Amino acid sequence: MRYTKEEVMQYVIEEDVKFIRLAFCDVFGKQKNISIMPGELERAFTHGIAFDASAISGFGDEANSDLFLFPEPHTLNWLPWRPEHGKVVRMFCDIRYPDGTPFTADTRALLKRAVEDAKKAGYTFYFGAEEEFYLFLLDDKNMPTNIPYDDAGYMDIAPDDRGENVRREICLTLEQMGIRPEGSHHEQGPGQNEIDFRYADALTAADNAMTFQTVVKTIARRNGLYADFSPKPLDGYPGNGLHINLSCEPGHNEESLKSMIAGIMDRIVPMTAFMNPHRDSYKRLGQMKAPVYVSWAKGNRSQLIRIPYAEGEYRRAELRSPDPSSNPYIAFALTIWAALYGLEKGLSLPEPRELNLFTASGKDVEGLKVLPSSLEEARAAALNDSFIKEHLPREITDIYLKAID
Repeated sequence: MRYTKEEVMQYVIEEDVKFIRLAFCDVFGKQKNISIMPGELERAFTHGIAFDASAISGFGDEANSDLFLFPEPHTLNWLPWRPEHGKVVRMFCDIRYPDGTPFTADTRALLKRAVEDAKKAGYTFYFGAEEEFYLFLLDDKNMPTNIPYDDAGYMDIAPDDRGENVRREICLTLEQMGIRPEGSHHEQGPGQNEIDFRYADALTAADNAMTFQTVVKTIARRNGLYADFSPKPLDGYPGNGLHINLSCEPGHNEESLKSMIAGIMDRIVPMTAFMNPHRDSYKRLGQMKAPVYVSWAKGNRSQLIRIPYAEGEYRRAELRSPDPSSNPYIAFALTIWAALYGLEKGLSLPEPRELNLFTASGKDVEGLKVLPSSLEEARAAALNDSFIKEHLPREITDIYLKAID
């Protein structure tokens, strides 16, 4: 349900809401919030709630420290794991300077701009995210270990799959929050899991991706576990991917889909620093179904982009290189702009590589571009790229390309 300001005010009264979390994320995609009481809600909508931006990496210094949060009423959601009486709700926020202008490093606002650019060009993009994570045991001090919760494999079942009940609780919680899980299963790594949810418009999908990680981490802790979304939690085992499923309207025809994919392939190398923002991201790429070559095919999981076998509304492209340590607002925005670039230029795709690129010979991969092999290489590719400069404000690129480690 998309609430108005007035409906939020009424909801807070009728549903015995005692705390309102004003949510946002930093430049790197780490979720933050301020909790306010119901009596402050009118002020939040009208004047915003101030916070010390200098305490958040990339948001400013002590000389320019005041920023304001303005909640978006249509993002209202209750947190089912909090008490039923004296409810806690959450709204995502716009971040603004004291003069009311948008904060230039607000990555959620960045995605809004990409969505608006697509709308002006006559397109609406839809995203579905597939996020993988590991479940690890906690030690006697309630701190995370690197001991997996189980030793199960891909799509195993209980009792080998000990995460079954945890995933069930996660899915039911998401459903209570209006986020529709489509499927869940054990992944290849020990203690590794995946939950996929239904596609949505770009901004909702990014908000859902942020919410998803919060729900998973919360439910895991309630079960005495730690949920790890890092790109390579365990050496020698599969890393965690954030597979981005993308479609657009109008655009279900074959040529539009191919132009969209061609645009992403053309721009993916400079985008990689934002899709794979940590050193361990590059331990994942190029092995265990994580791509390294800039290529595409139908149904082939060794490719950068595959077109799953599906029809109608489920026809889409799946980008397989990003990992869950990325900021979904930046990742989705860049994907939209790259797809638009392909569509507007009418780019043509090369022939698909219908072979297993993990076992292919040198001759088979001859001529293919490769993704950066390290964080330093990814930063260098992005630093002076015209596409990145055109779409990302300097306030974000300077922070991202200098501060990420």
